[in-house]
Amino acid sequence: MDKLFTIAKNTFIETLRQPVYSIIIIAALLLFIISPSIAMYTISDDNKLLRELGLSTLFLASLFIAIFAASGAVAEEIENKTILTVLTKPVQRPVFILAKFLGVAGAVALGHYICTIALLIAIRHGVLESVNDPVDWTAIGTGGVIVLLTLLLSSFFNYAYDWKTTSTGMVLLALFCTIGIVFLAFIDEEWKFNPANNKFDLVDIYGSVLLFLAAMIMAALAVAVSTRFNIVVTLSVCVGLFLLGLISDWAFGALAQSHLWAKICYFALPNLQIFWISDAIYEGSIIPAKYILITAVYAICYTAGILALAVALFQRRQVG
Repeated sequence: MDKLFTIAKNTFIETLRQPVYSIIIIAALLLFIISPSIAMYTISDDNKLLRELGLSTLFLASLFIAIFAASGAVAEEIENKTILTVLTKPVQRPVFILAKFLGVAGAVALGHYICTIALLIAIRHGVLESVNDPVDWTAIGTGGVIVLLTLLLSSFFNYAYDWKTTSTGMVLLALFCTIGIVFLAFIDEEWKFNPANNKFDLVDIYGSVLLFLAAMIMAALAVAVSTRFNIVVTLSVCVGLFLLGLISDWAFGALAQSHLWAKICYFALPNLQIFWISDAIYEGSIIPAKYILITAVYAICYTAGILALAVALFQRRQVG
């Protein structure tokens, strides 16, 4: 367990220090900031489009973090020959694969958590559909304070203690986001204590949880593919599997009853469409907790199966 925790911790820190990790999160945050302005040009309910845009941004950000982080977790170790030092400790190969996945999963969870809070703040502000709609200065002020404190403290710790700016900034951002969302849960747009009017919906939390489960599946797939191929091939395969997973019902579901190959593809490929409930949110449908539970069981079983395959692929992999 000590070796598992140590490798997972190092993988988590290395992922946070990768420039692409911070770039993806910053790009997602910028999209969340401008999404209320983009969503105001619809004919129907603008706030429903805001939710759909926000969930789409959250989905892509988490998936790209999972794919980029997991694809280099094993492949870079093999290319740089640093894996030889780890395996000669000795560290069993199944422990190494599981630890790499847990480290990547922790980094994905942190990024997904930050983006989820940014989405909730954007939904809390809402779309200004007319000139008479009040601006939620509470949400804007809270978001501004979160960003400002993160920049100031991460720069201070880098200058005073030589801490890595990117990884320190992400941890501080998650901390201040937590404080900010708790503050907004109790304070309304008029700076008054009014928890009943915080404009947060449990359905948005459900959507975020489901998208996180989809990201875990893609992280496991990236780890499995990276045990045999380099980073470029792993990224290409994962993007292809992601696109096939989005159209699994349309491409294979209709043909699964009459064609064996379609049935195999339908059950072998991850069905990412079941994690996407934006249509239900847009139509105002109720998302039962039972659906969340069944989908979570599917994601856990699929992830466990892929990790077992990753262990089998890595067991006889030549790393010297």
